[in-house]
Amino acid sequence: MVDALRGIKVKDIMTKNVITAKKDEGVIEAFEKMLRYKISSLPVVNDENKVIGIVTTTDIGYNLIKDRYTLETKIEDVMTKEVVTIDKNASILDAIKKMDITGKTEIINQLPVVDDNNKLVGIISDGDIIRAISRFIIRDK
Repeated sequence: MVDALRGIKVKDIMTKNVITAKKDEGVIEAFEKMLRYKISSLPVVNDENKVIGIVTTTDIGYNLIKDRYTLETKIEDVMTKEVVTIDKNASILDAIKKMDITGKTEIINQLPVVDDNNKLVGIISDGDIIRAISRFIIRDK
């Protein structure tokens, strides 16, 4: 099964039309965008569509509830700047390894997918991987 999963590429199961944010976007606007599209993260991209950060609903929502942000707070002020990304040609096994960071108690739920020029071309979630594995298991019965 591992060898078969190694053959499934990130580009084959990723979401291609990614909702993104810009660094000068307000956190409230970004949070509303995530709720409207029912997504849990927004890759932050520059004008060249290169990933420069990421924000999650958990991060923003928690801090909004704690009243830590103002209407002027920008994405740039709160985004995670060291973003774990994955190449579009990587296997889903590579994605799983990246999502499960050794030594951390949490996993990464979404990985921005980049091309050879580090430009955003998609996003892959733990749900995308579960669906791919499920299809493989059902097919293999």
